[in-house]
Amino acid sequence: MGIMKKILIGCLILLTACQTATATQTPEISIQPTETSTLPPSPVPATLTPEPTHTLAPSPTPFPRLFTDEFDTALAGWSVLQGGNESVSNVRTEKGALILQMDSPYAWFYTVYGAHTYTDVRIDAQFTNRALTPASAGLMCRYSEEAGWFEFNVSTDGTYNVLLGRWLEVGVVEYLPIASGSSNAILPSGATQKIGIVCSGPTLYLYVNDTLFRQLDVMNYDLTEGKIGLTASSYENTPIVVGFDWVTISEP
Repeated sequence: MGIMKKILIGCLILLTACQTATATQTPEISIQPTETSTLPPSPVPATLTPEPTHTLAPSPTPFPRLFTDEFDTALAGWSVLQGGNESVSNVRTEKGALILQMDSPYAWFYTVYGAHTYTDVRIDAQFTNRALTPASAGLMCRYSEEAGWFEFNVSTDGTYNVLLGRWLEVGVVEYLPIASGSSNAILPSGATQKIGIVCSGPTLYLYVNDTLFRQLDVMNYDLTEGKIGLTASSYENTPIVVGFDWVTISEP
């Protein structure tokens, strides 16, 4: 089984405490295990401390609700959360792509579009794992610091997972696995590929390279609205460079 974020969670629940790093914004965020999680063991380090590095600045011009962002300008409307192993943030737009570069192992970047809250929404993105090292990339929907979020990740070994992220209290969060598996539609490192998720009512629809390969009933998780976002993470080998060519937000 490929190393994925669901495995990280397994390591975290075996620990009673984790270190926290100082964030550039408040509130500080740290991820600690909880007694409710029962995940398989993992070699992933026991600390994950998201650190906001970009914030949405006030603007007199409303940000669009439905759009395609080709990342040919600055990250207008996006904020970046960073976590893992005291890594240094390296997020930038470069030649029409959003580059998420991680030079430390076990690092995570979350790029959240904070301008709007969505109920039912479709998110599609195209990305390339440029460094050819093991990594994952993904999408988020219904993100809320209060209620939680859904996260769909694909890894370069052909596997995927769907997670529920949820803040337990200020500074403490848990991840719960919803689904995982493998798909022949997921391409290896170096290949440009598309991923997509539709969050519609009680159902998540998962897409890889324009192929709908799974539907999930998430009614019991009671998440009905929130922000959208992009994700990327490194494992034991670095550096990794995930380049998102574009993201499209549309009606489901």
